[in-house]
Amino acid sequence: MAMGSCSNFEDTRTKKKKLSGRSSASVVISIWVICLSCFVDFAFGATTTRLPDDEVEALHDIAESLGKKDWNFSVDPCTGESGWATANPEKGAENAVTCNCSFPNSTVCHVVSIVLKSQSLQGVLPISLAKLPYLQEIDLSRNYINGTIPAEWVSLPLVNISLLGNRLSGRIPKEFGKITTLRNLTLEANQLSGPLPPELGSLVDVERILISSNHFTGPLPETLAKLTNLRDFRISDNNFTGKIPSFIKNWTKLEKLIIQASGFKGPIPSEISLLVKLSDMRISDINGTEMQFPPLSNMTNMKTLILRSCDIIGPLPDYLGEMTKLKTVDLSFNKMAGEIPSTYTGFPNLNFMYLTGNLLNGSVPDWMLKAGDSIDLSYNNFTLGSSGVPSCQQRHVNLFGSSSLGKNESGVVPCLKSFTCSQNLWYSHINCGGREVTINGNTTYEDDQDSAGASNFFQSRYNWGFSSTGNFLDSDNNNYYIANTNASKLLMDNENSQLYTTARLSPLSLTYYVFCLLDGNYTVKLHFAEIMFTNDQNSSSLGRRIFDVYIQGQLVLKDFNIVDEAGGAGKAVLKNFISVGVTSGTLEIRFYWAGKGTTVIPSRGTYGPLISAITVDSEFTPPSSGKKMSTAAVIGIVASAVGFILVVLGILWWRGCLGHKNSMDQELRGLDLQTGSFTLRQIKAATNNFDPANKIGEGGFGPVYKGVLSDGTVIAVKQLSSKSKQGNREFVTEIGMISALQHPHLVKLYGCCIEGNQLLLVYEYMENNSLARALFGSEDCQLKLDWPTRRQICIGIARGLTYLHEESRLKIVHRDIKATNVLLDKNLNPKISDFGLAKLDEEENTHISTRIAGTLGYMAPEYAMRGYLTDKADVYSFGVVALEIVSGKSNTSFRPKEECVYLLDWALVLKERGNLIELVDEKLGSEFNKEEVLGMLNVALLCTNASPTLRPIMSVVLSMLEGRSAVRELVSDTSISGEDMRFKAIRRHFQYGQDQSISESLTHSISIDGPWTGSSTSAPDLYPVNLDSQYCNGGI
Repeated sequence: MAMGSCSNFEDTRTKKKKLSGRSSASVVISIWVICLSCFVDFAFGATTTRLPDDEVEALHDIAESLGKKDWNFSVDPCTGESGWATANPEKGAENAVTCNCSFPNSTVCHVVSIVLKSQSLQGVLPISLAKLPYLQEIDLSRNYINGTIPAEWVSLPLVNISLLGNRLSGRIPKEFGKITTLRNLTLEANQLSGPLPPELGSLVDVERILISSNHFTGPLPETLAKLTNLRDFRISDNNFTGKIPSFIKNWTKLEKLIIQASGFKGPIPSEISLLVKLSDMRISDINGTEMQFPPLSNMTNMKTLILRSCDIIGPLPDYLGEMTKLKTVDLSFNKMAGEIPSTYTGFPNLNFMYLTGNLLNGSVPDWMLKAGDSIDLSYNNFTLGSSGVPSCQQRHVNLFGSSSLGKNESGVVPCLKSFTCSQNLWYSHINCGGREVTINGNTTYEDDQDSAGASNFFQSRYNWGFSSTGNFLDSDNNNYYIANTNASKLLMDNENSQLYTTARLSPLSLTYYVFCLLDGNYTVKLHFAEIMFTNDQNSSSLGRRIFDVYIQGQLVLKDFNIVDEAGGAGKAVLKNFISVGVTSGTLEIRFYWAGKGTTVIPSRGTYGPLISAITVDSEFTPPSSGKKMSTAAVIGIVASAVGFILVVLGILWWRGCLGHKNSMDQELRGLDLQTGSFTLRQIKAATNNFDPANKIGEGGFGPVYKGVLSDGTVIAVKQLSSKSKQGNREFVTEIGMISALQHPHLVKLYGCCIEGNQLLLVYEYMENNSLARALFGSEDCQLKLDWPTRRQICIGIARGLTYLHEESRLKIVHRDIKATNVLLDKNLNPKISDFGLAKLDEEENTHISTRIAGTLGYMAPEYAMRGYLTDKADVYSFGVVALEIVSGKSNTSFRPKEECVYLLDWALVLKERGNLIELVDEKLGSEFNKEEVLGMLNVALLCTNASPTLRPIMSVVLSMLEGRSAVRELVSDTSISGEDMRFKAIRRHFQYGQDQSISESLTHSISIDGPWTGSSTSAPDLYPVNLDSQYCNGGI
């Protein structure tokens, strides 16, 4: 290397002095030639650098791991040229490799900092960073990096680690406790899990720990008490347990403390009073034990004070009036009572004060009503002023519902003194945050373009209004409604898409009111579309907007996530709520941010509820208006209608359609279908008249087609053979089951078509087909699934089953969980499909005795042998699928040893040998987290215990997989023979399958699922795995 020659200049000179017979002039010329060569090589872009070779090699490895393609290794990385540094980075983006060339040996430099912020990197965290021995800073914020955090980084003298806004999973390495030089650890907005390692308590010089928006569990380790140099500590949006520890009193240098929706319970420890340097304290959503206002009188530096939804009772403390530096105060949604203290005579620096949702009484101080600050006093018990009638809004003070008088006879709160109901209505349509639009030619959605504000009540010129509370912290964002930008392209192209191009936002609480309604039941439809995140593979797609929805004071959606429900950003999702009662003329719909979700993606201050449109329609016949028709006219119309109906019925009967329709109607009668309906014409147009080119699979009772609706929505159409009465039953069963189930990890049923002899189900289209094909289909069909993706698929299936078993209104036993019945969307999110075999798990029955139906190799032994069915049968099947996910092998086709029938056999053998890690798919290489893999495998074996009573329920399974609870030890029931219970029936049927002698009656109920075949005949797959390569085209 040329630079290497220069660095060895002294050695070269020494050797030349020893040469005999050389003139001094020759020596000088030789030296000049060597140095000139060094200069020319460096000036004209030789592949050498001033960095040691091993650091150059490390940068090559780092670039490959991160997918960093603009580093030019033909120039010196320390020059900051040609991709090594960006001169004018975009806002929030930074691209810089920084070297230190001032070491005692000035002939070399060392990399000391790598900052690659918002570079759309999609790789994994490089272990090779550990090969840069002088590296002090790693900042890879806001990228799309996955994988785990390498423990090998412990060898570095790191001062700053910032990995904010990526897809990292796994745990914080306990080895990080040895990086004693560390000052900043920022891991916010990732998918990290498990408890915090106690070893972090050794980071005695650390000043910032930011780990919000992850999945951390357990209590805070007691060892963190030693972090006496902490200045900034943020742990919001996690799953911690217990209470806020009292040892935080040791953090006397703390300036910022943010603990919102962390999982902790109250009360706030009194020792918090010792943190006198706090200037920003945010604690929210720690409901538990009621408590008095915490002692904060010594915190004279406080600028931002948030104690929201903390179950605080009693009066407001007088001393808050002495905190003259306060800018933001949020004490909303507690149970504080009494009057506003006289010491609150005006805060010189106050910008926002929120006292909404308490029990405060007395009169509202004049200084508040005259102040230019944003103050929210809504929903309290204040008494009226001298005028006798309060206003809803005075300057920037929100007074809606702040009076103790309640509502008037029309259901309108007293402050709406100028609002009169000229007529009672039975509908309301609001285009939230947008202009007036007309949908389908006859439904007008009223405009909603008020600028709103931090404490605002807005009354429209129609029969509705809204109350908005909160300001976006840590952000310059003052927009309370938004229009869609290039950040998120709407994936719709129809007339209804106009409703989703805008939305109203709120950083805390947004409540819509519809007034002057006729009493009765209404259907409320809430329209959502996420238009601030993207679907691209960058950090802007990693945002999680989570909020709660209340209707008439009742919680109807908990931890609602638009992107999860819709299947991506820019996609519409409609939530229907039927039989919403209105008894006093007013409907109330509230959206509330409970501290969950990310707050830093795509930038800080992006969070809170978002709503696109609201539809309210009566479920009763509205009163008629206008002139009455004459009796003769009415008789004539009725007679004509009856005659026409009789003619149509006669034609249908003559063509043989009427009996079939009535039969199907009887089977559908009583089902509370929550889906749409499609005409056969629509389906034919979508599938090009069931063109064979659109056929994507063959199910047990008919083919499956890909189609595109007129609005651009891609669908999958499952066609049922009309000749199968059993098919009819399962068709009805599947409609009834899945129409009542809505969850991000269940396949979405758009609707059905029952017309003539056609029975069709219309599903969302799943771009990546089934998990079975992704794992063990033909080579051209398999997907490259890294470990974080496999782990998330397994967790997603567990979440779906937890919903079916424990959370849905109907408790469902699926009966046929297997890899072919798990579908993958374009983001590889898993969704459980095929409910043709599902059964209601009736609460009064401890089990269901039923005919056996399912797939051998996945059926629990007690079910396969005796038809004994509980939700533990699904748990067993899930365990088998989990083994397949880790191993990449089919349970029914993998036979490593002659004595082992299934993959599960082999897993148990390896478990006994203490070598379970051998089961890991060789395609993963070494790119996996060993602790997570072993945890998942042990959970899988717990699920496949021969005794159903020893299997955990799905919520416990989910908790173990997410790291919120420890994995239990595998226990066997000695009263049950594993040979007899686990394998007796399945070995028998396996042998029958080999001999092709399964009885006809059995094949109607049970299938032997091979690696590429479909599922059971009675529960066909939506996307059957097929060896034919044509099914691999077009993303299927």
